[in-house]
Amino acid sequence: MISRRQFSQALAVAGLAAPLVTATAHASQPSWGPVKQVRAGLLDVGYAEVGPADGPVTILLHGWPYDIHSFVDVAPALAAQGQRVLIPYLRGYGPTRFLHARTKRNGQQSALASDVIAFMDALKIRRATIAGFDWGARTACVTAALWPERVKALVSVSGYLIVNLEQNQEPLSPQAELGWWYQYYFATDRGVKGYEQNSYEFNKLIWKLASPRWNFDEATYAQSATAWKNPDHVAIVIHNYRRPGR
Repeated sequence: MISRRQFSQALAVAGLAAPLVTATAHASQPSWGPVKQVRAGLLDVGYAEVGPADGPVTILLHGWPYDIHSFVDVAPALAAQGQRVLIPYLRGYGPTRFLHARTKRNGQQSALASDVIAFMDALKIRRATIAGFDWGARTACVTAALWPERVKALVSVSGYLIVNLEQNQEPLSPQAELGWWYQYYFATDRGVKGYEQNSYEFNKLIWKLASPRWNFDEATYAQSATAWKNPDHVAIVIHNYRRPGR
């Protein structure tokens, strides 16, 4: 059985999240085969799976604006350690779809965490190690806080933890505020329209700003960019950043 220390080392060696990579990145052909689908709670979730079906479960959660291809290296590394690795597309990404048109396109941190529990329930998984970066890290943290009995271990990368909505209303230094420019942009109707029309170019800019030393090629970016063609992507992203107190 893999220890927590070995798990953390595997994440570090393989590179858990795209934002942490500093070397040249080229599009990799995923080793997990066709994406699967499962009805879970409010969603029909698209997910990849690699590793032994009877192994201890690890769920890897991507961030914004990324997708499951952030884990093309780490997933096989964990599978080689005997882990059953599941990599779901978050709501608003890739082939994950809402089951009903009238369901609110909710991007709140607790909504994404509830998706993880529904996903586990649908696959009859009692407990799992949950790891993620950016939105995925926050989702993993909220899941562990609200359903601790379902989380065997937690790996949260890039410092995106549970948001304190009350404290989050306090201003930061001008330099720090500048780093959140896109949240102010999304708070405007112009920003919503801009993201809807230019998500491909917008998200590429975020990749470059978030990871200035990451020399990804066009094929690597295009591989992930297909996930943002989801019909609910803009609504989920905007709701996540526009809701009061966010």
